[in-house]
Amino acid sequence: MTAGVPRMRRDLQGLRAVAVLAVVATHLTGWPRGGFVGVDVFFVLSGFLVTGILLADLRAEGTVRLAAFFARRVKRLVPAALLVIGVVVAAASVLFSSTRVDRTLGDAVAAMGLVSNWRFGLEGRDYFATGDVSPLQHFWSLSVEEQFSLAWPLLVLLTVTLLPAAARRGRTARATIAVLALAVVVASGAAAVTLTPSDPSVAYFSTVTRVGELAVGAVLAASAGPLSRVPAPIGGAGAWIGVAVIVAAFFVVDPAAPFPAPWAALPVAGAALVIAGGVAGDPRHRHLFVLTNPLSVAVGDMSYSLYLWHLPVIVFAGVVLTPGPAALAITALVIVVLSVATFLGVEQPLHRLPWPRGRHVAVDAPASARTTPAAPPSTAARPTPAAPPSTAAPPARVGALASRPAGWVPGQRYYPGARPARPAIDAALPASVEAAAAERPASAAQTPPTAPAEPGRATASPVPTPAATLSPAMGATTTTVPSTAEAWASWRSRFAPRVGMALATLVIGAGATLLAVFATYGAPTLPGMPVAAPAPAEVDAVAGDALATLQSDLAAATTASTWPTLHPSLDDAMRDSSAANRAHDCFTPDRAPDPRGCTWGDPGAAHHLYLVGDSSAMAYAPAFARLADESGGAWRVTTVGMYGCRFTDVLIESRDPAVTAGCGARKSEVAAMVASDPADLLVVSNAFTLARTIDGRDLNAGELASSTAREVTGWAPPGRTVYLAPPPHGADLGRCFSPITGPASCLSAVDDVWTAMEEASEKQAAATGDAAISALPFTCWQGVCPAFAGDTPVRYDDTHVTPAFAERLTPILRGELAARGLY
Repeated sequence: MTAGVPRMRRDLQGLRAVAVLAVVATHLTGWPRGGFVGVDVFFVLSGFLVTGILLADLRAEGTVRLAAFFARRVKRLVPAALLVIGVVVAAASVLFSSTRVDRTLGDAVAAMGLVSNWRFGLEGRDYFATGDVSPLQHFWSLSVEEQFSLAWPLLVLLTVTLLPAAARRGRTARATIAVLALAVVVASGAAAVTLTPSDPSVAYFSTVTRVGELAVGAVLAASAGPLSRVPAPIGGAGAWIGVAVIVAAFFVVDPAAPFPAPWAALPVAGAALVIAGGVAGDPRHRHLFVLTNPLSVAVGDMSYSLYLWHLPVIVFAGVVLTPGPAALAITALVIVVLSVATFLGVEQPLHRLPWPRGRHVAVDAPASARTTPAAPPSTAARPTPAAPPSTAAPPARVGALASRPAGWVPGQRYYPGARPARPAIDAALPASVEAAAAERPASAAQTPPTAPAEPGRATASPVPTPAATLSPAMGATTTTVPSTAEAWASWRSRFAPRVGMALATLVIGAGATLLAVFATYGAPTLPGMPVAAPAPAEVDAVAGDALATLQSDLAAATTASTWPTLHPSLDDAMRDSSAANRAHDCFTPDRAPDPRGCTWGDPGAAHHLYLVGDSSAMAYAPAFARLADESGGAWRVTTVGMYGCRFTDVLIESRDPAVTAGCGARKSEVAAMVASDPADLLVVSNAFTLARTIDGRDLNAGELASSTAREVTGWAPPGRTVYLAPPPHGADLGRCFSPITGPASCLSAVDDVWTAMEEASEKQAAATGDAAISALPFTCWQGVCPAFAGDTPVRYDDTHVTPAFAERLTPILRGELAARGLY
């Protein structure tokens, strides 16, 4: 083997396999809970490999070849990514509601623009949400990596241009880049520590907080020289420790833990140990069999395609398949089929396209070199052939470097007596290095050729470089480079069979998937055309009672096989969300509520009702506003609170830092508002979910009910407080509602937590002589909760009623209050 040529790192391929399988398993099954940290392992690997390529350029040419670097990344990453994005958009247009289609289109544009992470972070999306997940959400990590790959080469090039020309190829340049990368690690870590507690969503997705993980890999690449001198046994032990740390992270790190700071340090440290431990020693690393076995390497080879396909398949399968073990198996099968087909038919062939052609530069050689070329051993064990009789004998081993022609770099091959070719030397990096660095995950991992090889430490390139010769007639080093036609012919002969295998994989996989679906679910049936529901006025004329009519509609919805024509449509309801609620601005955290703008009915009304609480109260606000409007001037209603802010006497954690910061002040403002204009009747509505205080104390249903009562004590006369339950949690409409599925997909059952909260609320009201109103009679039928009633959508998400449905509840709530002597 020739010293200096990059070598294949089987351990890094296996590390890719471990990382990508952990991510896929977590998204598919929820186990292990911390498998998402596999992305952090990928970050370190990418930083290591990308920086290795840049250092190889510096060592060979004293500069960074930006055009070649970016061309490699485009060929390696873009084709498969565009294929997945195109398929996702097409499938979404068929399977998703129009609201979700619009959002997916925005996600696709962001993915193609390499800014997915900023889109998700600034929108406040929760990476760990299990409901309406974007099928392109995983592109956030690709965006982070490509932003790094765009900026880091420019930063490296700018830095090395400040160095003397003679220092750009050696240790000075590597040391400078190591210091630069270390500075990025420190700055990014500080940003992560600052942002994680204050804005978890931005912290999770931000390039600023994540680039340090890639910079850790860059530090390792720039330190390859010192790392190569670490004794192999010590490096091997470190690699095993790194594997153990990564696996531990899969089970120790919890989605609820602060991330990325400090918990991302665990997988990053593990990946760094594996990478650093493998720089020295046998590139096959047979001792690290858990990573270097053929199966791990094969999975690592196609890890990029596997990562691209896994989440879209999981999300779409969630729409069309009934959850269960069979659905998991079918989903896994489709992921494997698409990944293998893409790897064979798209990823590898287009990555290896013989375009653009490498840049070739003629390099003059001294006369001695022209007459005494060095003979290249093809392996470390092959002896150097004797020189031809007409030439001088080759110099001794210790003088080998001095006898090389000008411009020689380690790994280039010189064949004595070879027929002269074009007077040029191929300056492009070996294809094996391109495969290693220009990817995420990739197909061939390499140790960056940044440090001179030590005596006796052999390396090998899986793809040979062009054969270089000396031309006595022209006095220059030359390279035998295949013609364009030959290169394309070689490419076709190499990859045509793989494309055929990809097509066969798709055909066989599609057949197996259809058989599995039919065997599990029977022949698929599409829902019929939507039918119009009877007009509410016609139903009311027959039933004559608002609650009875509504319950009849709910009962019909639980057995409906087709979606009726809804007003508004579910798409519009989901798109409008709470923005269509006229009390929306009275519950936002970024503005103090104006009593005049949040009060409905005659300002001179004798009776004053307050509706307070979190977003559950906001969802009911249209019902009470209409109650005031229809009271004939007898009542005025003020609706105030803050979404995400429960009206309890302890401060409860919220996913929105702005809510956590402003909740206490908002409750004080509302209390002062009530004190200045006393309430005749107080209605309180908070979310019916368990919670945790900001000091980490978990609250059960009874504690939450009593905490709510303590907070509002004295806000209304004794016996004049009503605890209004929110609806039981419904199905996630963004996930269940699809043009190809019927209403049964969006049915849900009453959960145990809601039931416990309802019982605790009623018990608390009875203890204080107040009242409690259950939402169960007017949102569900016999424990089953549909997505619509008559022609009205019940919810716009899994929790909150639509404004249209809230207004339909006005006569029901009025009757409930009157029955208790409160109205």
